[in-house]
Amino acid sequence: NDIIEIPISEIRSNPYQPRVYFNPETLQELAESIRNYGVVEPIIVKKSIKGYELVAGERRTKASKIAGKTTIPAIVKEFSDQEMMDIAILENIQREDLTPVELAEGFYKYIQNSGLTQEEVAVRFGKSRSYITNLLGLLKLPKVVRDKINSKEISSSHARVLSKLDDPELIIHLTERIIKEELSVRELEKICAMETMEKRKPVNRVRIRPIVYNNYENTLRDKLGCKVQISKDKITIPFDSDGDLARIFE
Repeated sequence: NDIIEIPISEIRSNPYQPRVYFNPETLQELAESIRNYGVVEPIIVKKSIKGYELVAGERRTKASKIAGKTTIPAIVKEFSDQEMMDIAILENIQREDLTPVELAEGFYKYIQNSGLTQEEVAVRFGKSRSYITNLLGLLKLPKVVRDKINSKEISSSHARVLSKLDDPELIIHLTERIIKEELSVRELEKICAMETMEKRKPVNRVRIRPIVYNNYENTLRDKLGCKVQISKDKITIPFDSDGDLARIFE
């Protein structure tokens, strides 16, 4: 008795919806199903000043539009902003077709709007703190790489490995290699480990010796009668015995 038909044109998307990428093929398949059998599970909406705010059922609503429907079955309930955020995350958190970047952006917005810490959010949604931290780390990746994750050209496991790197150019380069060479996660980890070790190697700076030092050494050798070496802001004058030292001193 709580289900009513409402005009699709009066529905506004949930502002806290984490999903931004909708696969056209799967959306078309759902639209075909709705065209044949209707919307099996009603969407959930909140009454607003103008029409309705969508709480759950973004894909069903979009697919219904594609199917040519003008109305959709819905359950109208009152929700606070906090509840709308919770439901938007909960509805998507266990969906396999939600990309990790979309989920990360959803959690990021949730943290910003709720003021909760990562630890509190992890407890609230039954996840570990490291899960939330690793997920949010994906947002540091260059946009071109995040787009590849959203289009599922690289996996979430590859993405987690890339998010540990600091060099944007290297990340983009490795992303291209993952796609072109079909690198496994293990292969990517080995490459990243080698790159990290290479960066940690100490840089041996070669000190350029001024040519004039050769002239100074030759002049001192002629005057002192022994080999003289000039290096690193000092002059080295060797001697064989006390007598030799006395000679040099004179």
